Amino acid sequence: MRSQHIWTEKDAEGRKREVRATKFGGSWRLQAKLRDESEWTYYDVPLMEDLLALKEIIDRKYRRRRASAEDVVSVEKLIHQQNTDGMSS
Repeated sequence: MRSQHIWTEKDAEGRKREVRATKFGGSWRLQAKLRDESEWTYYDVPLMEDLLALKEIIDRKYRRRRASAEDVVSVEKLIHQQNTDGMSS
């Protein structure tokens, strides 16, 4: 089953950035673009700040029963993996 979460944020210069996180087939795919860009950037390794924002969104949705416990665990695992990979580099 597909799970998608979308949010916007502003960068340091005040430009709006839209982020989409889609879980399909058990794996997450994150993409983002600035408002003035026409092409999406797809991340093989998502930015840590995007993963942390996704975790907050999933946690809030889980408390309202709009996200699954599996989604919560899978995002936490992804954050842990990235932290572990970052330490070994």
